[in-house]
Amino acid sequence: MSYLKTDCGKSVYYEDYGVGASALVLIHGWGFSCRAWDNTLPALLNAGHRVVMLDHRGCGGSDKDFADLGIQAIAGDVVKLVDQLGLASVVLNGWSLGGAVAVEAADQLGSRCRGLVLTGGATPTYVQKPDFKAGGTEADMAATVGALQADRIGFLSGLVHAVCAKEVSPAITDWMWKVFCESSPMAHVTLAQLAPLDQREQLAGLAMPIVSFVGSADVFVAPDICRWVGTHNANARVIEYEGVGHAPFIEVAEDYNRDLLAFLNDLA
Repeated sequence: MSYLKTDCGKSVYYEDYGVGASALVLIHGWGFSCRAWDNTLPALLNAGHRVVMLDHRGCGGSDKDFADLGIQAIAGDVVKLVDQLGLASVVLNGWSLGGAVAVEAADQLGSRCRGLVLTGGATPTYVQKPDFKAGGTEADMAATVGALQADRIGFLSGLVHAVCAKEVSPAITDWMWKVFCESSPMAHVTLAQLAPLDQREQLAGLAMPIVSFVGSADVFVAPDICRWVGTHNANARVIEYEGVGHAPFIEVAEDYNRDLLAFLNDLA
């Protein structure tokens, strides 16, 4: 098992597959772990890509008792891991809240980030702003965080049944629930940071090729949020899956893997 030692002395779990000076870095969503990518990893490795996956602070195999569970801190871990592994260039792929992490990390990495993938990415905003009406309200977000704090296990049990819009087996929902339950009871701190998040200027200014994968039936990240980059960054394009929810890598894994590999091939 491999760990990144952070500046505060705590450890972040990661997995590193393959060899080479360039890698695809997979960044999971809130409360989950790098196991999110288990349907994606084999296709990437079979295509010859080096793949690095890490667990957010407070999630999966990473230490649970970080003092700072913020989005910027997690992005800093991504950058530090790129440095530690000596990677000359990376493509970042962020799912859900991991999309916000990926945007921040891409901005910090600059020219070392040669591509950005947003998979149901909770970016550039998650909560409505005066001039951006997609997403929920601050009151909605506060209620969600409150419900999570009040009954964490019950909240997570309900959450996993809404991740996918397409029907999945009970085994899939049971698996997701178990992974979510491995996260820290303090992980609501990370989730709450989506309320003030506004990466519009940051995301619009990124210079690398970008692809945003959108599920038209996503109830976690409003599809219009995921579509935004396609009209505000000339380097970006949107791939939308009709009737798919928040996890295209589970719901339409074959299509998602094909389209992700096509994007990576275009960067070669």
